[in-house]
Amino acid sequence: MELKLIYPKWRKLDRQTHFHLPPHGPVVFAASLPDYVNVTFIDDNVDDLDMEDSPDIVALSIMLVSQMPRAREIAAHYRKRGVTVMAGGISTALLADEMTEHVDCVFVGESEGRIEQVLDDLRAGNLKKMYRDAAMPAVELVGTARRDILNRELYTYKGVKMLDLVHASRGCRFDCFPCCTPFLGGQLFRPRPIDKVVEEIKSIDNNRLFVVDNSLAQNYEWEEELFKALIPLKKKWVSHPIEDDDKLLDLAYQAGCWYVYQAVFDTSDMIRNRIKRYKDHGIGVEGTIILGTDNQDIDYIKRLVDFLLELDLDLAEFTILTPFHHTPIRADLEKQGRILSNGLEDYTCDRVTFQPKNMTVTELQDIYYYAWETFYRERPQELKMGDLFMKVVEREMADGTYEAPKREARVSAQ
Repeated sequence: MELKLIYPKWRKLDRQTHFHLPPHGPVVFAASLPDYVNVTFIDDNVDDLDMEDSPDIVALSIMLVSQMPRAREIAAHYRKRGVTVMAGGISTALLADEMTEHVDCVFVGESEGRIEQVLDDLRAGNLKKMYRDAAMPAVELVGTARRDILNRELYTYKGVKMLDLVHASRGCRFDCFPCCTPFLGGQLFRPRPIDKVVEEIKSIDNNRLFVVDNSLAQNYEWEEELFKALIPLKKKWVSHPIEDDDKLLDLAYQAGCWYVYQAVFDTSDMIRNRIKRYKDHGIGVEGTIILGTDNQDIDYIKRLVDFLLELDLDLAEFTILTPFHHTPIRADLEKQGRILSNGLEDYTCDRVTFQPKNMTVTELQDIYYYAWETFYRERPQELKMGDLFMKVVEREMADGTYEAPKREARVSAQ
């Protein structure tokens, strides 16, 4: 069976430096396919997409809501030519009912142990419109992702090979207001067996990784065991938050933690100390800042940006609060009649899609630009990225794992 797996392109975040990471969802999905399936993968962001072929099935892997317009365009083209189209991925799950109008089959949820039934139905001519199972597959079924389907040479930035993505767990015990993970993966923390995680990471031909779990601060004993197991691999990695504990932070650094994404939601001493503790343990910090929450007005956001400039942040990423489907914040805003746009092309986290409480729409949009421009005024984002890159190079050179890029990146430290 010939399966063409496509990752649709989308408009990138305004003001952010543009680069492309090798996608995670498609390679995890590919690993769950039976052996009789021959997979051809196209990342529409970096590859040329030829839509005049006729595979047995086209599978659209849709992570972001903003990929939906392009996904629907691709689906319409192939269906017009008589090719069966299936859609899956995070945003397909968020918009499953709506997506049935655009594809032949909607697959909701995790594919391990479930996708073969879909393909059997396809071969038998009994493909269902929707495949949705409330039960999560056993996490032990998750295998090593099929990174061999990627054209790895396309994922570089100024000659530097970009991070490869990997996950050590599924589910998240937290229920953060802007996040849809509880709906998608459940609030039961489901760690992969440590030996399977180590096996996969060993197999990745890249010293730099992004551990994409929503948070590593899920279970103290598991975190400790994971970090100890990663130390001998000498990989360098980025992640979302780690437990605020001296022992675990020290282990994380030894295990190769390069920097973390840390939400900055106020100007408290708690946030200041949280960032300082990461830095004291040798771990860099990229602050993630959501603008437009109900406790914010223009003056508050300006004070928040001033606060960020006082901290020893390596990078900052600003986004506008976006009411994604099946999130607590969307439910609240819908009840209050404050959703202004359901246009999927607007759900890129850099456009205002709701009525702010303490600002006009224009004021929130303008303060978003102010935040980016003010934080990076003295040192542009590319240079700050270069500073952070040089830190990982120094660590790699110290432990003998540094590999010079094929075309040496021009990173200025000035």
